[in-house]
Amino acid sequence: MTDKNHQQLGKTLWAIADQLRGAMNADDFRDYMLAFLFLRYLSDNYEAAAKRELGSDYPYPQPQMLPLQLWYKENRDDIEEFEKQMRRKVHYVVKPEYLWGSIAEMARTQDGELLNTLERGFKYIEEESFARAFDGLFSEINLDSEKLGKRYAERNAKLCTIITKIAEGLTRFSTDSDTLGDAYEYLIGQFAAGSGKKAGEFYTPQQISSILSGIVTLDSQDPSTGLKKRLDSVFDFACGSGSLLLNVRNRLGAANIGKIYGQEKNITTYNLARMNMLLHGVKDSEFEIWHGDTLLNDWDMLREDNPAKKPQFTAVVANPPFSYRWEPNDALSQDVRFKNHGLAPKSAADFAFLLHGFHYLAQEGTMAIILPHGVLFRGGAEERIRQKLLKDGHIDTVIGLPANLFYSTGIPVCILVLKKCKKPDDVLFINASEHFDKGKRQNSLSQTHIDKIIDTYQYRTEEDRYSRRVSMETIAANDYNLNISRYISTAVSDEEIDLTAVNTQLVELEAKIAESTQRHNKFLKELGLPPLPE
Repeated sequence: MTDKNHQQLGKTLWAIADQLRGAMNADDFRDYMLAFLFLRYLSDNYEAAAKRELGSDYPYPQPQMLPLQLWYKENRDDIEEFEKQMRRKVHYVVKPEYLWGSIAEMARTQDGELLNTLERGFKYIEEESFARAFDGLFSEINLDSEKLGKRYAERNAKLCTIITKIAEGLTRFSTDSDTLGDAYEYLIGQFAAGSGKKAGEFYTPQQISSILSGIVTLDSQDPSTGLKKRLDSVFDFACGSGSLLLNVRNRLGAANIGKIYGQEKNITTYNLARMNMLLHGVKDSEFEIWHGDTLLNDWDMLREDNPAKKPQFTAVVANPPFSYRWEPNDALSQDVRFKNHGLAPKSAADFAFLLHGFHYLAQEGTMAIILPHGVLFRGGAEERIRQKLLKDGHIDTVIGLPANLFYSTGIPVCILVLKKCKKPDDVLFINASEHFDKGKRQNSLSQTHIDKIIDTYQYRTEEDRYSRRVSMETIAANDYNLNISRYISTAVSDEEIDLTAVNTQLVELEAKIAESTQRHNKFLKELGLPPLPE
């Protein structure tokens, strides 16, 4: 399926969502819509694997009965062994009555037990489908919500309508895993566009994700040599719906990525991320998403006291909330993540997020983080942290992006690239703030803009008014201020005027005017008319 058709499926589903949600808040309806798309993916993938596993024993479809329903009915004694094989090969099991085909048929026939069946199905997927439980995966999907209807029958009927419309929309397209994954991402983006500032909680625009993933997948010590052969691990400590992590995986290829790690504080977004991983074919053993507070570092895995066992990630990416207010205290001042640099101010946790990710960056790794421009020049505690990072040689590149790229804010932001062992004794500045496609409500970056940023980083090239390598001596002379405009001027100088050439032109014009006046007066005299003054 072409990219155009991938997007068309997303648009079709978005139109269905817009039509059906009625008075329901878009964020609430998003959770239903994406959960059903996720169920469709799990079902399609499982049924395809079952067909391969059973071979010629896979039954032909029967009216109102899925092949697997028929097989389960006729092979009760073999079910346990079959499911054991499926857990080994596809890492999960879905009972036939909970497969999308069964649910869609119940919806089409307005079956009064649809709602109850969905509740049991969601619980089964959370607790029994996978080798490890995905507790609370559907916790934000309230099937008893009065927004669906006041009585059970009304809620059941509403769900029947929603699911039937989604099923009809899906039948018009090929629904391989890539297609469903793209549709999922498209819908997340569309819901983010309608969520305003709340969108920052769960969505990083794909164009920004592409820049970060393009940077961290290049060789850390010498990016000009190209992509890394392998990333042992990638970590996003404010992962939202997980699209940034998936972008890194897609960039390098699934076979060349070890394990994916993410952390997310918002419960709804945390569940979106787990679904997003599975829907994009990441096996349950290949990722770990933790629900918790990054700044408090409440993930047990990261609190390892033994330095030799401390988790280290070969790539760290993040788009944390901008200038987030937090509560620094004496205990945090002694936290191993912060004690060598100091605490970020209460009014802006930007450097606290940065230091958290940097602490877990492997020696040979690369970190790319999106932050507001204030981190480049603000004074006080932030100045001390910035100065320490620069003196230790950890800030590699500063990239200024255009304004109004995000749904959640119109301010321009920057990308900081950090390394624990970097070769160049300078900082690369890239000012991409004037390179974008202007939109009515949202600006965007074309693929050309994205490639230019990544190529400039990769080859550390310098270009007038766009990029410059600045020595540490120069940065120190500027009091470790990283404001991009200090090092790259985008002002267009006025064209110099050659006064001698201009004077010559004026003299020539005067002579031509005088000659023309004399000729004109000659004609006027012949006509008996008064001459023009010379």
